[in-house]
Amino acid sequence: MPLIRIESVEDAASGRFAIEIYYPADAERPLVTTAPRYKSAAAAEQDTIAILASTANNPAPEEPANRR
Repeated sequence: MPLIRIESVEDAASGRFAIEIYYPADAERPLVTTAPRYKSAAAAEQDTIAILASTANNPAPEEPANRR
């Protein structure tokens, strides 16, 4: 069962695409919406996947124990 849903959405005014991320996957409204900055739906989706993969492969450093 998918946890999130990612959709590219075309902005009628600019003709560019934004990304909407839904959590949980069956949510009616997006949790996150980007600005419509992508020239195509494919570019928007590929950039989103690249951002997620980059973050997953380079997690933030752990906080020192005295700051937890």
